[in-house]
Amino acid sequence: MLPTVAWDNDVIVMIDQRKLPGQEVYVHCKTAKDVARAITTMVIRGAPAIGVSAAMGIALGMQRSKSTGTRQFAVEFNQVCDLMAGTRPTAVNLFWAIDRMKRSFGAGALAGASCDELRVRLRREADAIHDEDVASCMAMGRFGAEVVPKGARILTHCNAGALATAGYGTALGVIRAAAAQGKVAQVFADETRPFLQGARLTAWELVKDGIPTTVITESMAGPLMRQGGLDFIVVGADRIAANGDVANKIGTYTVAMMAHAHGVPFYVAAPLSTIDLNTPDGSGIPIEERNAKEMTHLGAMQLTPEGATVWNPAFDVTPHHLIAGIITEKGIARAPYDSSLRELFA
Repeated sequence: MLPTVAWDNDVIVMIDQRKLPGQEVYVHCKTAKDVARAITTMVIRGAPAIGVSAAMGIALGMQRSKSTGTRQFAVEFNQVCDLMAGTRPTAVNLFWAIDRMKRSFGAGALAGASCDELRVRLRREADAIHDEDVASCMAMGRFGAEVVPKGARILTHCNAGALATAGYGTALGVIRAAAAQGKVAQVFADETRPFLQGARLTAWELVKDGIPTTVITESMAGPLMRQGGLDFIVVGADRIAANGDVANKIGTYTVAMMAHAHGVPFYVAAPLSTIDLNTPDGSGIPIEERNAKEMTHLGAMQLTPEGATVWNPAFDVTPHHLIAGIITEKGIARAPYDSSLRELFA
């Protein structure tokens, strides 16, 4: 499994996903600000990985604190949490991880823990979040592999692999588990414009695993389905509303619509931490807008003329009625999602 994010003593090390596949470069984060910058600039991305990194960044920030009084320590803790919360607003895993770190801190403070004891407590909680994410991905893979047909030709969009999690992956976890059972004939990776996560990251992961991989642009998915070239589609998610509406990388909604039109089963794989029962439906999910240069430039080369405006939402929302099932570490939820998703938490 790829070392997406890990501790190196008191430094957080993460692979720079902006450099892949050409270079395997690692970024060393020595402060909480370094971690927040890495999340914002997409050194690391993918909702589960963002949540894990934020938790680790909070623990790192408090390790760096020189406060000896619990009152000032608590002030700094809340500041670090606010710093992380401002990085990527759509990924609900981010806020789930921050809330979990807050609960751990609060329980320790209530028990009269010293600053040093709180530092140890936060590091352990961050490590638990990391390890649980890997375990949940592997469980998702086992559940998801059950619904993958033998000899499947599978499409995935964006990157929901080891790079988007603490390891193994959500959508790619399903593909990895199915491949281990000999079910996968071919994977088609949507290029995923404009940041090219599918072409750069998903294809890189699958090739490393020896899984047959073909890269296509999003505009090729429809004709491929019309020719009968796909049997199964699985994608990840950045936030899932209580009714089953799913926010994922821009272009996912189009893929789901085409899948519905051609009768190809469309699944979503995501941990429970991605499900936001406090958001009734997809209209309440905040959609992040990215820097226009992601569309106007390829490296230093300008692609668009001066004067052209840009609309660059990072995500879109797929309505629940287009989704065959939501694969989680607790099982597969199916319609009606407003009840099946809640049952998973019970």
